[in-house]
Amino acid sequence: MSADRLLVIGGDAAGMSAAAQARRLRPAGELAITVLEQGPEVSYSACGIPYWVGGVVSDRDRLIARTPRDFAAQDIDVRTGTRAEAIDLDAGTVRTDTGGMLGYDRLVVATGGRPLRPPVPGLDAEGVHGVHRLADGADIRAAVAAGARRAVVLGGGYIGLEMADVLHGRGLSVTVVLADPLPMSLLDADMGERVCKAMGDMGIDVQPNQPVREVETDADGVVRAVRTDAGSYPCDLVVLGLGMGPEAGLAQEAGLRLGETGAVDVDRSQRSRSHPEVFAAGDCAQTYHRLTGEPAHVALGTHANKQGRVAGSVIGGRPARFAGVLGTALTKVGELEVARTGLCTSEAEAAGYDCRVETIEGTTRAGYYPGADPMTVKLISDRGSGRLLGAQIVGGPTSGKRIDVLATAIWAGLTAEEFAGSDLSYAPPFSPTYDPVVVVARVASRVEQG
Repeated sequence: MSADRLLVIGGDAAGMSAAAQARRLRPAGELAITVLEQGPEVSYSACGIPYWVGGVVSDRDRLIARTPRDFAAQDIDVRTGTRAEAIDLDAGTVRTDTGGMLGYDRLVVATGGRPLRPPVPGLDAEGVHGVHRLADGADIRAAVAAGARRAVVLGGGYIGLEMADVLHGRGLSVTVVLADPLPMSLLDADMGERVCKAMGDMGIDVQPNQPVREVETDADGVVRAVRTDAGSYPCDLVVLGLGMGPEAGLAQEAGLRLGETGAVDVDRSQRSRSHPEVFAAGDCAQTYHRLTGEPAHVALGTHANKQGRVAGSVIGGRPARFAGVLGTALTKVGELEVARTGLCTSEAEAAGYDCRVETIEGTTRAGYYPGADPMTVKLISDRGSGRLLGAQIVGGPTSGKRIDVLATAIWAGLTAEEFAGSDLSYAPPFSPTYDPVVVVARVASRVEQG
């Protein structure tokens, strides 16, 4: 009896997690696994690309977790440089760019995401770069090495902030052009203002409320400026930090149903709702928000790895479900750490919550201990029940990772009062006696109780 055939399209976080987990549960004699990856590498950290560009990570290969040879040792056939061109759902086949045809019994679509590119003239010019693949990082490093001195970063999300930070650290003059009023639009405005001020204090020029109208080029088609309605910003390097959308074109052309976010519509086992023999995971798959239950698309490697593992478990015969997302994320610009989880105020109100919002100022260590830096913590809770809905932290070194404590509390459905009474650690080098995350919960609880 021949082995079942698992075919995976996409060889990064979600795809390789699915393949590896399926292999753990089913040996090669039961399940033959083939992975198609259009690029030259698999299992690499896209999140690490800004830090390689900035020289914090010196060796590109440190960003590669496992190689095709590593997977071959597990009887997983990884074919790099091979693009899936078309899926025939009726025939159970995938056609590649080399004209080959591969059959499958189970298919995992893990085609990832794509940098958002608005329809702006010149956005495809030489000198404009995304931050998506290792080749993107190599191109930006090459541009800096060749003498680039002025950079414009389009967008102020996680990638935009990180790239502005590392390019500034490399000595470039950096302008961040935003369509929004403030960087980090997933934060409330008062927290975003703190981020914007810190960027300005560093010497990064932030230009808000200016959608880009054109990337201007010279006679050779090389970028020379970014134009908005307010003016033109000269540059010799443009970096796209406008966010990520689902790369779902292949799935859509095949006839897989997409959700309202434009990503593949899957159930909580990562199985396609329209074709049960197909699974989707990672940035190309739609998920849901744990608090609201509403469809969501959140392009983060943490979710991609978990979703891939869920798909691989189900294919391997072990029941599994993805538990949703809170959108927990963390980044830094200069020494300022920025973190958020759950719902911001506007999202909570849009979801129908009557929210209570509390903001406190604290320090990362006991105030008398050397190196104590300021931090601001904002907590959003449900008025009446006291249930925690969201949190944001902006502060000095060591402040941001505290968001995980708040994310855990929100995940568990704790109220402000319950969290305020939780047993957190204390020592002067690490926090004040009452950590700021507990203080803000105490304030919310006290106000809630009148």
